[in-house]
Amino acid sequence: MQHPDPSPPSCESPLPERLLLRLADLPKLFTRPTWQNVLLLVAGAILAPGKRTVTAALRILGRQQETDFPIYHGVLNKAVWSSRAVAGWLLCLLVDTFLRADAAVVIGIDDTIERRWGQKISARGIYRDPVRSSKGHFVKTSGLRWLSAQLLVHIPWVGRIMGLPFLTVLAPSKRFYADKPRSPKTLLDWARQVALQIHRWLPGRRIVIVGDTAFAAVDFLGAVRNYVSVVTRLRLDANLYAPAPPRRPGRGRPAVKGKRLPTLTQVLHDAGTVWQRHTVTLWYGRTNRVVEIATGTAVWYRGGSPPVPIRWLLVRDRLSELPPQAFLCTDLDAAPVDILQWFVSRWQLEVTFQEVRAHLGVETQRQWSDLAIMRTTPALLGLFSLVALWAHDLAADTPLVPATAAWYPKRHCTFSDAIAAVRREIWHHQVSFMSRASRDSIKIPRQLWDRAANALAYAA
Repeated sequence: MQHPDPSPPSCESPLPERLLLRLADLPKLFTRPTWQNVLLLVAGAILAPGKRTVTAALRILGRQQETDFPIYHGVLNKAVWSSRAVAGWLLCLLVDTFLRADAAVVIGIDDTIERRWGQKISARGIYRDPVRSSKGHFVKTSGLRWLSAQLLVHIPWVGRIMGLPFLTVLAPSKRFYADKPRSPKTLLDWARQVALQIHRWLPGRRIVIVGDTAFAAVDFLGAVRNYVSVVTRLRLDANLYAPAPPRRPGRGRPAVKGKRLPTLTQVLHDAGTVWQRHTVTLWYGRTNRVVEIATGTAVWYRGGSPPVPIRWLLVRDRLSELPPQAFLCTDLDAAPVDILQWFVSRWQLEVTFQEVRAHLGVETQRQWSDLAIMRTTPALLGLFSLVALWAHDLAADTPLVPATAAWYPKRHCTFSDAIAAVRREIWHHQVSFMSRASRDSIKIPRQLWDRAANALAYAA
């Protein structure tokens, strides 16, 4: 084993060539000096355990004695580059890698709170903490609210669907706009812009946006339904109508809706409702849960808003362990089974939020400037997808093996195994270009070296 040089060669790339191949089109979005610093920060953010600060990234790369460290902070708070352009590049890369040309692009959107404190953080607000709160216990926290869009796709070496973030936008509360000339933007306003941006990035593709109850709003659905399909929850007492009848000759405005239809609660208890049995792979903690579904089409209407044609879906548990639930899809031709599967897949967003906190240090960064804050968290979430993509490439050559123990058997790999594989690849590259002089080398037993390398690879 060789001691790391305190001043690694600056001309050598911190990432191995096989990882750089995936980044072939990315350098054009940065200036040349900024791109070299970006590579260093990416490698450092992957290798560093604990906090993901710029200084932690420099320390893990052996650059703690470099006096020009402010230039690395400048990548986040001064350099000219577009986070949105990088997000578009990442989305296209993920879609080309994991999806066929004719497959639907299923994207989950959800908000998450990054717990942060400090008077200098202008976008900070007080929100309900979704992790610590429950139905009977309300917990408030100080932090930043982010809206994240994630590609929901099945990863073979994981054996399940993963949420791969590519676009994350800051969605501050109404208080943030108090002393500003522009009007406040709600979470639905940001979601509308995100949906339309994704449509522009993927012209000609069938796009399905999946969200929770917060996105079940007539105005939002009406604004995006001509560009993307939306799947979300639906209230059992929603106002549903038949399509508008043909306009009659004469004066007056045309009708926007037809006759009032029975509520989904009435449909649920109607003996004439036709139910279809279906097995859901994973539903509220149980695998292969058998449910019954019923479906139909209607117009969802609220006074003052344009009517939205939807396909509704009722789901009830045959064992009556769970209450009946209703969903909607703005694509009237969507298969009921697909609608249910799309919505179930959105639960992987919460898994991703947890893993970026555990393995990529989200909530440990310490930037205070507005620009650095708007760039760092989206970058760490995007790094999750980049690590998964690199692990996918490594698994194509050598199958990934999950880290197991006598007390912890695992059938499939998780993100911890993915980042460990990428870390080993980077460490191997780091060691390969260091000095090989005998005075810089010491002998370590293979078993001890493997244990040390494993501890570095799986450090959280």
